[in-house]
Amino acid sequence: MTPPFRADHVGSLLRPPRLLEARAKNLPAADLRAIEDDAIRDVVRMQRDVGLRSATDGEFRRTAWHMDFIYRLGGIRPTDEKIQVHFRNAGGELDFEAAALAIDEPVRLTETIFGDDFAFLAGVAGPDVTAKLTIPSPSMVHYRGGRAAIDPLVYPDEESFWADLSAAYADQVRRIAALGCRYLQLDDTSLAYLNDPEQRRQLTERGDDAEHQHLRYIRQINAAIADRPAELAVTTHMCRGNFRSSWAAEGGYDFVAEALFSELAVDGFFLEYDDDRSGGFAPLRFVPPGKRVVLGLVTTKRGALESKDTLKRRIDEAAKYVPLEQLCLSPQCGFSSTVEGNTLSYDEQVAKLRLIVEVAEEVWG
Repeated sequence: MTPPFRADHVGSLLRPPRLLEARAKNLPAADLRAIEDDAIRDVVRMQRDVGLRSATDGEFRRTAWHMDFIYRLGGIRPTDEKIQVHFRNAGGELDFEAAALAIDEPVRLTETIFGDDFAFLAGVAGPDVTAKLTIPSPSMVHYRGGRAAIDPLVYPDEESFWADLSAAYADQVRRIAALGCRYLQLDDTSLAYLNDPEQRRQLTERGDDAEHQHLRYIRQINAAIADRPAELAVTTHMCRGNFRSSWAAEGGYDFVAEALFSELAVDGFFLEYDDDRSGGFAPLRFVPPGKRVVLGLVTTKRGALESKDTLKRRIDEAAKYVPLEQLCLSPQCGFSSTVEGNTLSYDEQVAKLRLIVEVAEEVWG
């Protein structure tokens, strides 16, 4: 079976204490990288031991899942302005503050981003486990600031911006494939956020076409991956925010579903389905034959372990809308989308990954 696998996971994993301590010490880059290398060897071994057929580096070299990549694209830089993202969870509310971005030069790829990181991961994973690279989708560059983040002297119209952005991503895809990558995931909160009426209201207020934004995003992702080699599987992961066990948006996939599932040219969709805020399975009726849906039924936001019976029942419910042979199982999101991580333990994380493998074996064989 090619990726995504029956039992899979999104990508980020809890950072081990020794790695967090090393980062806090501001060590020389070479010393920190050696510690990261050791931590990645351990976490790849864990993924293999629980029975997963894919492995990531846990995003151990990153502070956050998206900006570490985006700021390395030519023409994009952080600014002194701060963006406030409002999160909430069952216990209350909290805010995440991040630097805004500015696009004040033509967007381009000046290096193979995460190239050395992937090469190390592939070497550690070996031939029996498929090394997966996760990067933010092109949509995330735009969703972060919209038209206001783009210098009109550089891009008088958005069409030329989108053309350059997709070209930069296409170059990245080609380079990563040339390094031997066979499993690439484009992480995208924007396509899930757009299902939330409050998020669409905020985009409209800043001047974006919130009612049609998802159509633009789908076109640009397709342009970025159109020339990928046949042996490279590409998936996308869509969630509603993941920071310290909190989320930023709510609502089912209904608003984007028809265009998303029928037009986005990826091989599989990692979808967040761990609780009621994710909506029902009915939008899956738009998934065409041949595409896989990875059901994120196991939450990463708390440590309590789901029951096998509940997971199997929910897989059966999803199979009413898309054939069982097109379904897979995973956590609903990463365990540590930012360096802070979610509020569960390492052992609870491992137990959830092992549970996913066991349920997948029992359901699909």
